[in-house]
Amino acid sequence: MKPRVIVGTVAIVAFTSLLMWNFGNSIGSFVGFEEAEQSGARVHVVGTWVETMPHGFDRERMVFTFHMKDEAGEVRRVSFNRPKPNNFEDAESLVVIGTMRNGVMYSDDMLVKCPSKYNDASNLELSSNM
Repeated sequence: MKPRVIVGTVAIVAFTSLLMWNFGNSIGSFVGFEEAEQSGARVHVVGTWVETMPHGFDRERMVFTFHMKDEAGEVRRVSFNRPKPNNFEDAESLVVIGTMRNGVMYSDDMLVKCPSKYNDASNLELSSNM
């Protein structure tokens, strides 16, 4: 076998392995606050914003803090290192991505799920009458 073929094959295998390893690390897992605290790893926590608890943006540190209730009903403070998303108040649910330390979720990314304009009551009535 030619040396070029061997080197090319090794390079392709190495690149594919590196790509798969990187993809596996970036996916993370969906857990509650309790599991996130125990794992210490980067995780995704799904929940809802607790409007009645303190929240706000610290301009000096550029951090938005709020409280979130996960799917198990546990409420924890979330420290999001970016400004508050524009549609935050309208969100049906949130997915915060980050790590838990000392009872606080330190998030560097957040997905905000807002109500769909296609799921309002008038559209449902129209579809059920057909």
